Amino acid sequence: MPLVAGVDSSTQSCKVVVRDAETGALVRTGRAPHPEGTEVDPAAWWQALNQAIIAAGGLDDVDALAVAGQQHGMVVLDADGRVIRDALLWNDTRSATAAAELVGEFGAEELPRRTGSVPVASFTITKLRWLHDVEPQNAERVAAVALPHDWLTWRLRGYGPVDDDTSPLGPVLSELTTDRSDASGTGYFDPSSGNYDRELLVAALGHDCVLPRVLGPSESAGATPEGVVLGPGAGDNAGAALGLGARAGDVVVSIGTSGTVFAVTDGPTSDPSGTVAGFADASGLWLPLVATLNAARILDATARLLGVTHDELGALALAASPGSNGLVLQPYFEGERTPNLPDATATLFGMTLASTTREGLARAAIEGLLSGLADGVEAVTALGVRAERLLIIGGAAVNPAVQAIAAQVFDLPVSIPTPGEYVADGAAAQAAWVLTGTRPAWKVATMATPAPDYHPKIRTQYAAHAI
Repeated sequence: MPLVAGVDSSTQSCKVVVRDAETGALVRTGRAPHPEGTEVDPAAWWQALNQAIIAAGGLDDVDALAVAGQQHGMVVLDADGRVIRDALLWNDTRSATAAAELVGEFGAEELPRRTGSVPVASFTITKLRWLHDVEPQNAERVAAVALPHDWLTWRLRGYGPVDDDTSPLGPVLSELTTDRSDASGTGYFDPSSGNYDRELLVAALGHDCVLPRVLGPSESAGATPEGVVLGPGAGDNAGAALGLGARAGDVVVSIGTSGTVFAVTDGPTSDPSGTVAGFADASGLWLPLVATLNAARILDATARLLGVTHDELGALALAASPGSNGLVLQPYFEGERTPNLPDATATLFGMTLASTTREGLARAAIEGLLSGLADGVEAVTALGVRAERLLIIGGAAVNPAVQAIAAQVFDLPVSIPTPGEYVADGAAAQAAWVLTGTRPAWKVATMATPAPDYHPKIRTQYAAHAI
């Protein structure tokens, strides 16, 4: 019974799952926290990965492993393989001005033609331009740029800083590897041709540098010093698509720290508005995606304000009528990526004596969260993407109120897969693919399928307050 491991190195934590390569049966798991903040020393990810592996029982009986990780994070290395500065994460919006400059220089029509996407503050390319403008001495030292999963895979193979005892093979920057899905979120990679756009890289950083070699979906990145085969890895959303076994016709909504809407498609998409990013998936296809900065933390903030648990928040929400008597929460608590409003704040509209109740606010929070994601679904389908079923994942999807209100906000059949670590599961599936040569078809259980109950007024009144 060969075993495979999948890693999800996310914003908040590192999760490891160990599964049977043939059946997908879960054998054991491990977890370790990541530091908070929008910039993090990658050494913290490495430490958490090793802690999570130990918590999962180690890798002595594991034959293959792959790492999926948060997209866009900027890991810059010097010629000795040292991290030059803390990595700027996807949710760091300080590069918003740099994003606008790059779009102005190359054009909102030209950039999606060359890379599939119009870059916003979350993209790696905009963070590199920020580094060039604000920290020029650091920018000049950059010998290689990697993404979080690239860097962790490199470290697992035994590479790393010249003076680090855990990197016996030293700082061989040319051994950095990645995959199409994560590379397509940099802003300087063309997922259609499979090539980096060096002109865009130089325009951002100020000079050329080493970039990770892009591997195919089932191509091995090498092995650990102990002989565990390593997969190419993936971006987190592409990992989730693999873990869910998402196919054409499925649209996935993920409610985590951020919110994402994505679909697997046979061909590329292009959206000059920048709303939909034309990413690649981890299977050789495409993954048009919409991302929001504010998702589950909308519920966190509202629950704190009301002094209730998430379950109590849901109960309050279900006690209010659809539309919350006109109360609308536009939940841009930390700025927003879609729409591209990095400096925005949250706003509560429609406050009357009738609507301003605990129940109304609870429902407005859930309706605001889901309406923003419904806008994302609409943006994806407007590009010709077929949508037959909506899969909602993430911790918030377990809440009965979120499930019931989703059926009222989305005009599609809604399915709630059984809660799981789908990003890590996708990485494990990729590891099995690399090990056996065949993509596994592991079954995914369903937790709930709420009855359709579409109430168009929810989105209508939400749209009336759009910025």
